[in-house]
Amino acid sequence: MLDRPVSELSKPRRRLPDQRWQIYPQKPEFAQNLAVLTNLSPIVSQLLINRGMETPEQVQAFLDPESLVLPSPLEDFPDLAISLELLQNAIASQTKIAICGDYDADGMTSTALLLRSLRTLGAQVDYAIPSRMHEGYGINKRIVEEFHSEGVGLILTVDNGISAFEPVARARELGLAVIITDHHDIPQKLPPANAILNPKLIDESSPYRGVAGVGVAYILAVSLAQQLGQTKGLIQPMLALFTLGTIADLAPLTGVNRRWVKRGLQHLPKSNLPGIQALIQVGGVQARGDEGAGEQGSRGAEEKIGNPKSKIQNPKSLKPEDIGFRLGPRINAIGRIGDPQTVIELLTTDDMGVALERAMQCEQVNAYRQEMCQQIEQEAIAYVETEFVTSLQKDRVLIVVQPNWHHGVIGIVASRLVERYGVPVFIGTYEDEEHIRGSARSIPEFHVFEALEYCHDLLGKFGGHKAAGGFSLPAENLQMLRSRLIEFANQCLEPQHLKPLLKIDAEVNLNHLNQQLYQQLNALHPCGMDNPDPVFWTSNVQVVEQKIVGKGHIKLTVAQTIDNQQYKIKAIAWRWGDYFHLPSRVDIAYKLRENYFNGNTSIELELIGVRLPIQLQQFFVSPPTHSNTTFEYNQRHYTCGFYKNGIEAELRIKNSEGKVLVMQPGHIIGLLGTDRQNAKEVDISQPLYDNIIQAALQALSVLSAKL
Repeated sequence: MLDRPVSELSKPRRRLPDQRWQIYPQKPEFAQNLAVLTNLSPIVSQLLINRGMETPEQVQAFLDPESLVLPSPLEDFPDLAISLELLQNAIASQTKIAICGDYDADGMTSTALLLRSLRTLGAQVDYAIPSRMHEGYGINKRIVEEFHSEGVGLILTVDNGISAFEPVARARELGLAVIITDHHDIPQKLPPANAILNPKLIDESSPYRGVAGVGVAYILAVSLAQQLGQTKGLIQPMLALFTLGTIADLAPLTGVNRRWVKRGLQHLPKSNLPGIQALIQVGGVQARGDEGAGEQGSRGAEEKIGNPKSKIQNPKSLKPEDIGFRLGPRINAIGRIGDPQTVIELLTTDDMGVALERAMQCEQVNAYRQEMCQQIEQEAIAYVETEFVTSLQKDRVLIVVQPNWHHGVIGIVASRLVERYGVPVFIGTYEDEEHIRGSARSIPEFHVFEALEYCHDLLGKFGGHKAAGGFSLPAENLQMLRSRLIEFANQCLEPQHLKPLLKIDAEVNLNHLNQQLYQQLNALHPCGMDNPDPVFWTSNVQVVEQKIVGKGHIKLTVAQTIDNQQYKIKAIAWRWGDYFHLPSRVDIAYKLRENYFNGNTSIELELIGVRLPIQLQQFFVSPPTHSNTTFEYNQRHYTCGFYKNGIEAELRIKNSEGKVLVMQPGHIIGLLGTDRQNAKEVDISQPLYDNIIQAALQALSVLSAKL
């Protein structure tokens, strides 16, 4: 028999993604009962149960967020009244107002929203955004001093300021009034502002609790327009900017965010903002019919907060992924490596020509950002594979620092490394010979901010939350930081945590994947943070076609045979080139997507997970003690069995002529011959070999059941 591992002769290749599949407990009876009560399908009912809904009332509030009765923001935000008074007085006296924004999508859309609305309401208003490269996040003393020298009387921060004690104190010393609008975590000591609007300061049960910075800006602007009696023509443009910023900032799409984003997505395609139209054109976004929106209806965009008006019908809508993958990145790219003024001008101009120019600038910068990310990612992977990959299980955290990387994009690369290696990632680059600046991204069991606090004596500035953070440090502290982070990771992580976590909603067979199911899923939209896209899985599908397309994506067709009928569907696996070829038989996890081509619409799969079929996994992990058997295929006799070869088990199939076919889990290449020295490599995904392997596994399965 062949007795050396396949891997010694076959070409080295990455195995399948090493993921943890967490499948929600299925509650078929409960789902069926809920389906009857709500007139939904059992599949959609199960998805709602997975998202924490247990009663028809909760389902109704979720499916029709317009049915929620919102309290007045004046009741929930204690400082909103004083904020409105300060702004009204400034407008009446023509006191200069200055907005201090931020360079991410949330901060830039917030800045544009308040600039547009305050100018429309008659204010004298300008803005400033700190330099990402030279100053970092948030209002600072330089900006305060500059505002003072320009005769500003009122400072309005957006998406920042809650931790800026010293700059705010300096502004008050100089006689400036300060309104802070922010949504970040509350520090131990609040700045001495005249008013602070932050959803983290209000009751946890409030529907406004989850708004991002642009949500706070929207509430302030709408409330001011209502108080001045000038809402006409002003709310719909602000709703567009709110929607853009909320999705791009990955704010939770629950509560009031869900209500306003659902409405905003319906209005975006016909927005009268030139900047939005230019982004949609340049981004190649196509609005499409949304049956769910048509049935539910939507309240008018001119609605007062908490006071719904008449219903309107709108058959065209955008989806959150249009913003998340097409519009948002074009804005974020500017904040990362460009000049935020480009985005502010894009979103505040009323000139379509200017808007298209700025949108094209965003497009060019985003293309450059994509190239830069790809290059840095490749360099980072090469560095990790050389230096750290063998110690990841022991270290349980990855610290990657290299010179000449752009710190505006290393956070994106950190996320991709987390996805690839399944460990928390701290990535940095040298600002100069003596200083390092970095970003961190995490896995569910590791708290980034607590990790940074654990290393506080080694760091300069740092901040963040559970999933992400930023930091700086003297270069001489790098090795000590590495040791300290490894120490922290080993305190909170177990080996089983070191695989990317994939949460899966339900198992579905391919014959159920059709336009009808897809339309039912519209009831869950808009999907995003805290209301994720449904993820399904299907067991033991056959990969009948696969090829590499674009920059390392796998395009494939999968098939499943049910009651002697084969069902096929196309799929795409983004950035999975390293896993090509996929084995011929796999379990798949995926999201459903609509594909539009030449006027035709079809349902396709977006693969996000793949593993060997459970039956095959169990055989290879713990093969039966007596695992030899015989079987017949195409009127020929074979023997087969599992054998330990080094660390792993392998399947061997021998024909009557003494030739042996050998395969190992996760390999597309097998060996065929009478001995290893003269064996040839064969593609076991080819039907000839795959059919024999499936017959052998079936015979071994029958044997195992008898034992």
